[in-house]
Amino acid sequence: MLRLIDIKEESKVPKYKQIVDSILAAIENGKIKLDDRLPSVNELLIEFDISRDTVVRAYDHLKKNKIIVSVPGKGYYIKQDQLALKAKVFLLFNKLSPHKKIIYDAFAKSLGDNATIDFFIYENNYRHFKELIMDSKKRSYTYTHYVVISHFEEGGDDVLNFIKEEIPLEKLIVLDKRLDGLSKQVSCIYQDFEKDIYSALVELNSKLRKYSKIKLLLRQKTYHPLEIKKGFIKFCGQYAYDFGIIEEIESSKIEPETVYINLKENDLVTLIKKIKQTEYELGKDVGIISYNETPLKEVLLDGITVISTDFENLGKKAAEIVLNNQPIYSDNPFYVIQRNSL
Repeated sequence: MLRLIDIKEESKVPKYKQIVDSILAAIENGKIKLDDRLPSVNELLIEFDISRDTVVRAYDHLKKNKIIVSVPGKGYYIKQDQLALKAKVFLLFNKLSPHKKIIYDAFAKSLGDNATIDFFIYENNYRHFKELIMDSKKRSYTYTHYVVISHFEEGGDDVLNFIKEEIPLEKLIVLDKRLDGLSKQVSCIYQDFEKDIYSALVELNSKLRKYSKIKLLLRQKTYHPLEIKKGFIKFCGQYAYDFGIIEEIESSKIEPETVYINLKENDLVTLIKKIKQTEYELGKDVGIISYNETPLKEVLLDGITVISTDFENLGKKAAEIVLNNQPIYSDNPFYVIQRNSL
């Protein structure tokens, strides 16, 4: 029975959920049947070197959902062996930021116990991205869906051909960044990066008018799509703003009558520190627009203006595709939150 429990150290799925998913998959495959006894808490924690709380949480989850029952003095037994798992999902993200966690949480919550998830991170490294996908094909089970976000700091020129060769397109769900060249029969919930930043700046234009220049903080080596730069330049050209691209905020001088748009959280910290070293007043002499909402930005410096996609919707829509097995191809909602930094 222990060999049916599959805990992957490299997976970002919580270990308690990996235990739950392993048992659900084994029940669906007929390897665990009604009234079978599960390994004890002690057996699992010794075998996998995990905490007692992890095992108890997994078994409590299964008890709550009436999959198993505990018999005092004897152990845990299968109570329900007629499951209809809709999917086994291979989930691959470029990183686990607070925003990606929102996507994952919404995805996992929406799926519930209707699917199992193997979740991996490739840290914007294209080689690791390919390795994880190739390794997924070596497992003893077959995935019904591949849910993929593709952002790379380097490489990736052949990602389209690689995906076409290695992933059945009817199983593919592309999130966040659209992969041009794939048929629209492939499910995709994407950010329209060029349109989104352009539309957001148009919405903020009345606030921007008190500044003479707009600068975009965009690293030369970055995983951020270049469509953001295109939309930014398009807006500045059409609305006659002086503009610039900053590749290294650390060495840049803060200028008055300038709005700074940051994409990375670390760059926002550096930007704020540099502004504090000047006599300029935020929201009057200089402005900040930051990508992606976090609770901290609501209170930081009396509020940071944010432009952001709806990350929760990304996760929910991906789960909807999995559960309904119906392709969706659409852009994701994008919104603006105006605060005192502008």
